Amino acid sequence: MTTEAEPRTSAAIGGMGHSVKRKEDPRFIRGRGEYIDDVNLPGQLWLDIVRSPYAHATIKGIDATEALKIPGVLAVITGADLEKAGLAWMPTLAGDKQMVLPTDTVMYQAQEVAAIVATTKYIAADGVAAVVVDYEPLPVIVDPFKSLEPDAFVLRPDRGPDKQNNHIWHWESGDRAATDADLAAADVHIEQDIYIPRIHVASIETCGCVADWDAVRGQLTLHMTSQAPHVIRTVLALVSGLPEQNIRVKTHDIGGGFGGKVPVYPGYVLAVVASLTVGKPVKWIEDRSENLQADSFARDYHIHVELGATKDGKITSLKAKTIADHGYSDAAADPSKYPAGLFNVITGSYDFPNAFVEVDGVYTNKPPGGVAYRCSFRVTEAVHAVERVVDILAHQIGKDPAQLRMENFIQPEQFPYKTPTGWSYDSGNYPAALQKAMDMIDYAGLRVEQAEKRERGELMGIGICSFTEIVGAGPSHDFDIIGLKMNDGCEIRVHPTGKVLARIGSQTQGQGHETTYAQIIAEELGFPVGDIKIEYGDTDTAPYGLGTYGSRSTPTSGASTSMASRKILAKARKLAAHLLEASEDDLEWEPGKFSVKGSPDRFKTIQEIAFAAYTNFPQGMEMGLEAVDYYDPPNLTFPFGSYICVVDIDKGTGRVNVRRFVAIDDCGNIINPMIVDGQIHGGLNMGLAPALYEEITYDELGNNMAGTFMDYLIPTAVESPAWETGKTTTPSPHHPIGAKGVGESATVGAPPAIANAVVDALWHLGVRNIDIPITPQKVWAILHEKGLT
Repeated sequence: MTTEAEPRTSAAIGGMGHSVKRKEDPRFIRGRGEYIDDVNLPGQLWLDIVRSPYAHATIKGIDATEALKIPGVLAVITGADLEKAGLAWMPTLAGDKQMVLPTDTVMYQAQEVAAIVATTKYIAADGVAAVVVDYEPLPVIVDPFKSLEPDAFVLRPDRGPDKQNNHIWHWESGDRAATDADLAAADVHIEQDIYIPRIHVASIETCGCVADWDAVRGQLTLHMTSQAPHVIRTVLALVSGLPEQNIRVKTHDIGGGFGGKVPVYPGYVLAVVASLTVGKPVKWIEDRSENLQADSFARDYHIHVELGATKDGKITSLKAKTIADHGYSDAAADPSKYPAGLFNVITGSYDFPNAFVEVDGVYTNKPPGGVAYRCSFRVTEAVHAVERVVDILAHQIGKDPAQLRMENFIQPEQFPYKTPTGWSYDSGNYPAALQKAMDMIDYAGLRVEQAEKRERGELMGIGICSFTEIVGAGPSHDFDIIGLKMNDGCEIRVHPTGKVLARIGSQTQGQGHETTYAQIIAEELGFPVGDIKIEYGDTDTAPYGLGTYGSRSTPTSGASTSMASRKILAKARKLAAHLLEASEDDLEWEPGKFSVKGSPDRFKTIQEIAFAAYTNFPQGMEMGLEAVDYYDPPNLTFPFGSYICVVDIDKGTGRVNVRRFVAIDDCGNIINPMIVDGQIHGGLNMGLAPALYEEITYDELGNNMAGTFMDYLIPTAVESPAWETGKTTTPSPHHPIGAKGVGESATVGAPPAIANAVVDALWHLGVRNIDIPITPQKVWAILHEKGLT
């Protein structure tokens, strides 16, 4: 790599530029209210990336001569440069590894091949266009089943001589023998292949960062769009060798995450390397095509499901075998013990005597996959599979899908409920949620309407999804990411004037944490919400946390906020007893004040107590009113819901119109109803999207066929129906405030409800399953085959 002060040659990075001096520039970051694209530091340079047009090819050579002639192009970084510094590869959060820049072979289309550092964004882009890479194409595998064939070429020889295939891992849960026996004895045996395609989070804001290395202080500051800033800091320390206390990650505002901003992307590492080398801030922001083609992919699950039942519809067994296409590297942020995430929640809301689940991860010539798309670690795939086969069972035996569900639900008195795949559901009332949805939508009336329309040749369908989510990772005995236990912290400081500063380890990207956590503290301690400030997203000040994804914020960080508040309350009680000259046992608490039992006129407000913590505290007591808590959940939480969707199908075009959609959610005790409703509405739209519109496909050469918004369809307000929502409340018995989490429930429940509605409209034509997205082309082809167009 070269710098501005050196001859423009493709020299190696060598000593990483630690001796490069820099001018003393003032640091100015405006703070909240700006996105990473708004961050511009004095002397800042820009980084852009050369990407491969091939999905699999040998790199014969990289010629940066013409790029380096462009005025303003300061450096070119290649894989050979990084290899000399030991930085060509980096770990993934799933315990795999991936290239930062390849040294000899590209493994997917749009993979990073080289990086340009320049004085402006546009000069960097010109530099990218001027780099000449000599590729020799290699055979491509995009089908995971072909990748597993014995004669398939090995995609990852770097994994060692003992790994001579493309199989990543095998994971299973449940009792195989008992499940096979139950399936063999079942009166009714349902089998269905279900494909849940690769999709993309497509956040409003793409990924990006500004890396700022200060050689004088030996300090690296990384401004970035990350859902897990502390994890990023730790990974950077492990990879770079920089002391962790000298790395600061700041997140600012984030324009959407949905799981796609959890991983470490090569662009982040390249920006850091460039800043370390040239001693100036370096900014990298990917464009939309890069975002859609190279990162943030989810799903790509091929599921074969078997369901056993009696002839009257009592379900007895469930078996699922899944092939998970993870692209060329397993880059998911799944907990170490669960390489397929929490997919074994596939038994859902039903009382299955036996179940068995197995998943195999596979390498292909696609970008790294497995990133969540507003989904708690593969729960979306699991719920879709079970809700489809339960619906197929209902139609096959001629029983109403709602009635079949009611007859097979886990009943309220069965909680806590141990599933055959090993989970302990904390609480639930599934019949109440479904009944409320049926009442809201007039389910009986809709069935009458459907029968009348069918007589007239019209296509109307009613679909149900009754799901159980599993969120709140997680308990330290089971949950970690690359060894880091998944607890989350909160630090609360009450100032002498009764104002509160709370710092949280979770990261917000639009969920309203600033409001929710302030309300928790206000409820616990009685301070007005307006007197409470919430800070997050700065690793120099925030307590350590594993990040915000998998609907874990309120179940973990919200719980730590509650527990830290209670620690403060315990000390406040001692202070109040001192001030009131009374025994602690003689004090009564109501939010905002302690009073003496029987003498309500003798009291001290929480503000008076806070002032006394710094001015009039008992001898032997530490001054101040502060607390820190790291919450280790005893169990996960299990929100649930029942959704009912009504669709009409246009026979002339195959277009599916979602006419009505009722969503009943139960997320335990609700802190802020408006925030919950906002999360559900957003999640429903992100469930509508893969159900009817979104899909990333590849041709046989590994070319991404949906690399722009011209081809990757995202629903707008025009396509979105008027969502109808409602709630039931079943508190979590082990959570400090009975909350369960709700951020991803709607994304989990909406797709199968829509798919079930479409199949319900077409079942009488012999249609058993349609894989999502259910596009007009797919439906029209079915109708044409049936002679209805």
